[in-house]
Amino acid sequence: MRVEWPTLGLILACYAVWVAGLFWLPAVWMPLAMLALVLSISLQSSLQHEVIHGHPFPGRKWGAALVYASLNLAIPYGRFRDTHLSHHLDSTLTDPYDDPESNYLDPAVWGRLAGLVRALLRANNTLLGRVVLGPAIGQMTFMAGDWRQIRAGNRRVLMSWLGHGVMMVLVLWVVSLSLLPIWLYLLTCYAGLGVLKIRTFLEHQAHERVRGRTVIVEDRGLLAFLFLNNNFHVVHHMHPCTPWYRLPALYFANREKYLTRNEGYCYRSYGQIFRRHFLRAKDPVPHPLWPRG
Repeated sequence: MRVEWPTLGLILACYAVWVAGLFWLPAVWMPLAMLALVLSISLQSSLQHEVIHGHPFPGRKWGAALVYASLNLAIPYGRFRDTHLSHHLDSTLTDPYDDPESNYLDPAVWGRLAGLVRALLRANNTLLGRVVLGPAIGQMTFMAGDWRQIRAGNRRVLMSWLGHGVMMVLVLWVVSLSLLPIWLYLLTCYAGLGVLKIRTFLEHQAHERVRGRTVIVEDRGLLAFLFLNNNFHVVHHMHPCTPWYRLPALYFANREKYLTRNEGYCYRSYGQIFRRHFLRAKDPVPHPLWPRG
C-alpha cells in the first residue's frame, strides 16, 4: 500500500479517544476519562515508533507531522527518532554506552554510585519499580544526557527540545480548554509512560551473542495492541520496516525460526512476566558481561 490505512486510521482514532478523554468523558466519569487518556497517550508513543520506521506513508515527513506533538509531554519526537534508530544497530544492543535504550550500567559506574541511588536502581529493575519509578528515573537520566550534549554544542538535540517545548505549550493549551485539570493530565502522562515501561522492561537481555539479546512475548491482548505488536520484538528488529499489523502473522508462520534466532528468549504472555518479575528483578543493574572482550 502506498498509504497504510490501518496505521493512518489508528492515528486518527487515537486522537479521537484523547479528545474524548479531555472534553466528553470527564462529564461522564472522571476515572473513565483518565483511563482513556492513559491508553491514548501510551498508544501515541507506539504510533510515533511506527512513523519512525516509515509508516503510514512512504516517507517519514507526513507521518512525523501527525505525531510530532508528544501527548506524554516527556520525550521530544526528534530525540525519540534519533535515539531509537541508533538503538537498531543490533551489534551494540544492551551496551551501557552505545545503546541509548540500554537499562544496564557499566560496573565501574555502578561501583561509584551512592547507596540510595543503588537501592532505587535495584527497585527499578523489578516490574513494579519500573512502572512506578521508571518514568521519573528514565526522564531524569535522558534529560541529563541531552543537557550535556546541548552544552557541548549539539544543535540537533537543542532544536529537538525547542520544537518539543512549542508542542508542549500547544498540548497544555488544549488541555486548559477541557474539563480536565492540568495536574490530572500530568498524572495521566506519568501513568501512560509507566504502561510503556512494561514493554521495555525486558525487551533486551545481556547475552554473549547478538542474536540472543531480543525478546519475544507471545501476547495478543490489550498490552500487545497498545505496543502495536512490538512485543514480537525480534521480528521487529529483523524486519524493522514491517508494519505493526503484520508482525504476529509473520512470527507465527515462522515461529521456530525466530525462537532459534533469539536463543529461545521468549515469554508466553505479559501475565507470565507479571507473575515472575512483579517484585523480583530479572537482571542486575551493572552489565553482567561488561567489559566485553
